[in-house]
Amino acid sequence: MDSFIAWVGGKKLLRKEIVNRFPEEGVKKYVEVFGGAGWVLFYKDKHAEKEVYNDVNSELVNLFRNVKYHPEAVAKELELTVSSREIFEKFKAADVGQMTEIQRAARYLYLIKLSYGATVRSFGCRARNTIDMDALLQVKRRLDGVLIENKSFAKLITAQDGVGTLFYCDPPYHNTEKYYDTGEDSFGEEMHILLRDTLRGIKGNFVLSYNDDEFIIEIYKDFVIEEVERSHNLKMAMGDLGSRYKELIIRNF
Repeated sequence: MDSFIAWVGGKKLLRKEIVNRFPEEGVKKYVEVFGGAGWVLFYKDKHAEKEVYNDVNSELVNLFRNVKYHPEAVAKELELTVSSREIFEKFKAADVGQMTEIQRAARYLYLIKLSYGATVRSFGCRARNTIDMDALLQVKRRLDGVLIENKSFAKLITAQDGVGTLFYCDPPYHNTEKYYDTGEDSFGEEMHILLRDTLRGIKGNFVLSYNDDEFIIEIYKDFVIEEVERSHNLKMAMGDLGSRYKELIIRNF
């Protein structure tokens, strides 16, 4: 199934390549460390008996939790809204501390749907349907049994590690970090190195997706690195139909 939202760096176009590199046997727990829109999670009905979705963005995690437990209530909050710059700016400026969790979830879903490039930053100037009840109910069913966490990657990996655990990591790409709504002040090179060091010490396995970048290739040179290509959706939208984008899939097995 598809995700119910778009997201910066989403893996809709690469998810098959990623999942094809997952171990065929021995995976007891699947952990999506940088969850985002969950395109890889949603690609299969189940990756393992135990599954974990995590993201450091608390508003995104709150959205996932409320779609899991209260999809009808989230949809109810949005049933009278229309595609509007005025509403978008009002939601963007809202004090989430004064909202219920369901109101926060509905607000964030609206901002994702109506923002340019799903960045939650600027109005996208296109009319979109913010409520797809069938999609929300599918997500609810898919998330049944999935543990939803809101931790830093280092704390999550340490807590969930073990023999039989498969971590899928899709961190902010190197030199494009500013485009991600990480919920943190920054994701600089020291964070990329911390992720490498954290993954180096695990008992389980990891699959990691990154942009084709010299810095990333250097810090992960001790692991298996494969170059893959996908369509460059931004350039294709501008008419360059043959444009391709290179990415890396890195793993420790």
